[in-house]
Amino acid sequence: MSRRQSTGRRAGAGRRISAWPEAERPREKLLWSGSDTLSNVELLAILLRVGHASTGETAVDLARALLASCGSLRRLERASVRSLCARPGIGMAKAVQVKAALELAKRFHEEPLQRGRPLRSSRDVYRHYRGRLEALRQEAVYVVLLDVKNRILGESKVSEGSLSASIVHPREVFRPVIEESAAAVILVHNHPSGDPTPSAEDLTITERLRQVGEVMGVKILDHLIIGAGCYASFVERGLLDARAAGIG
Repeated sequence: MSRRQSTGRRAGAGRRISAWPEAERPREKLLWSGSDTLSNVELLAILLRVGHASTGETAVDLARALLASCGSLRRLERASVRSLCARPGIGMAKAVQVKAALELAKRFHEEPLQRGRPLRSSRDVYRHYRGRLEALRQEAVYVVLLDVKNRILGESKVSEGSLSASIVHPREVFRPVIEESAAAVILVHNHPSGDPTPSAEDLTITERLRQVGEVMGVKILDHLIIGAGCYASFVERGLLDARAAGIG
């Protein structure tokens, strides 16, 4: 088990952290040695700040128990504020601090889609959306709006579905296209299962939107499905005409 994953009990646990040797205190350790030397438990303890007074548990104890109950940071990020507050020693303030920190971590990994910037590849789109979409428990559909030279005009969230499927109607997809006078779009959505393999429904919806776009004079350049640490591109898989798309 790696240092970052370790939840082992340190010497001095069970007493107030202020009574621990300074080299073992998470905040002091971060100041002296850098944040990358801390385990996930220690970093989470800094966010929690204080322990559970009625039980004598330290912030490190709470952090260890919280991570152990969730199983991973990804599952912790998916937990609701209400479910976090239901855990002994985790009140509203602590739950909100943890959720805010994990949301910042997701946004840090997003590469912004800058208006006017030419879009060179499907991987550019993946880099922008992976942090936002790969951890979602339900499907969400976005469209990236482009001009005639594949320069970015903006993006729009057009659908949010159930745990198993999303409902995408052409009018919802093409409304922002009309508003921005876009010449082309890239469809992006996630698979909560983590497997980005296109489903039969994905293929049907994409073809339907391609046909509508053809009537309107708007190209569907690609459809990206975001999975757990990976993606599937319709163009890269030969499911859309790469020559028409103009991106690789």
